[in-house]
Amino acid sequence: MNARPASATLADTFSAIADVSVAFAPPGSDAMARLSDDELIAAQGRAAEVRRRADACEAAYAGEIGRRSARDLGYDGLAQRRGARNAEDLVQKITGTTAREAQTLVSVGSMLPVETRRDDAAPSRTWLIAVGEAVASATLSLEAAATIRKGLGEESEAVSAGELAGAAATLLREAPQLSVERLGERARELRNDLDLAGVRDREKQLHDKRYLNFTKLSDGMTRVHGLLDPESAATIVPIFDAVTSPRRGGPRFVDPDAVERAEAIVRDERTNGQLTLDAFVDLVRLGAAADDGRIVGSRKPTVHLLVTQRDVAAREGVAFFAGQTEGMSIETAERHMCASGFLPIEFDDQGQPLRLGREPRLFTQPQRIAIAARDGGCVFGDCDRPASWTEAHHIDEWLRDHGETNVEDGVCLCRYHHMLLHNRGWRIVRRDGHYYLIPPPTEDPEQRPIPIRSKSPALRRLLATS
Repeated sequence: MNARPASATLADTFSAIADVSVAFAPPGSDAMARLSDDELIAAQGRAAEVRRRADACEAAYAGEIGRRSARDLGYDGLAQRRGARNAEDLVQKITGTTAREAQTLVSVGSMLPVETRRDDAAPSRTWLIAVGEAVASATLSLEAAATIRKGLGEESEAVSAGELAGAAATLLREAPQLSVERLGERARELRNDLDLAGVRDREKQLHDKRYLNFTKLSDGMTRVHGLLDPESAATIVPIFDAVTSPRRGGPRFVDPDAVERAEAIVRDERTNGQLTLDAFVDLVRLGAAADDGRIVGSRKPTVHLLVTQRDVAAREGVAFFAGQTEGMSIETAERHMCASGFLPIEFDDQGQPLRLGREPRLFTQPQRIAIAARDGGCVFGDCDRPASWTEAHHIDEWLRDHGETNVEDGVCLCRYHHMLLHNRGWRIVRRDGHYYLIPPPTEDPEQRPIPIRSKSPALRRLLATS
């Protein structure tokens, strides 16, 4: 790759993007249909260049946000001053991207060459300079850059920065002929070549990266996503393969019962994915029921069904599972009420479900359940932390304001926003049954109240029908 001044490389990226975007605007469908095969492929390549240039610009800004939000700046960092946990959260809020995309923007942005304005402006890993220049010159995508960084790992006693720089140069030469997935494989291969003794440590790293998360989607569904380390995959994947095996040309059975089961699976109207999910739910339910306390603890998890007594009496309306935003029919609610019990929510005229007075210093479990039912999660801005991740905050301080431990005086705050509120001068007040967030003078000199909207669908349902 030809050496170019760092500032000039990024400057070219910024100045060229507008012209390139206009010059290669997507043609209409008729014009596109008239393109020859070579012209179509060339146009696709030019469009990809436009995206790479735009991504480089976006990453450059994200990298600067990351520098101004460095961990050692604490609450004085840019992200935390704007109410975000870190640079990635702030970038995600600004750009509307996913958390993973925001993380990639900040990570790759830290590699990009910038004009040296202060000592910390240089990339944190010198062996990544060539990778950052390739992104800035639009010859390498953000995803490919992040893949190289992740695959080659970090400097160590066994692998020097110079060796990593050589491996990165090899990958940059090969990148145009490789998919991002294959580029990642090559990066890991090169790392192993440089450090065979570290294979065991990297195996442990894979094990440590295992996770399973549940993410609520805007349509009410919940996405299950995670990573299985090789050992976990070897245990789990064959189980679910067996569930759908008859659909996918699995082994032929001689035993009549096995044949009947296989034929039933083939005839089943559910998709393979639906069969797998239903098997997963059944296995978890059976495992929790049989657990002796070593996995889920001595207290078995309980499903709370939130429903107003008014809707139950009328046998029409909407009910909710705690932690879920989508409503269900009263018929479904009645079915669960018979099988697993339910938690009826009764609010007074101002939407308060429970009062206990000043006696206790801490909120009780019933009070926490009631506050969670009312707030539906962390009440700070658009924070998406569910109620199960929050702490009960006294809006009137127990000692300073002689606050009471009543439900109407408590709100749900995630740990981060709870600490932010106490440490940065934010306040929450209640006026005429409504809650407001009061920013500190440093954020809003006029300290204009920001209305807090409940994230509980059950409460919104009650208020809508009052």
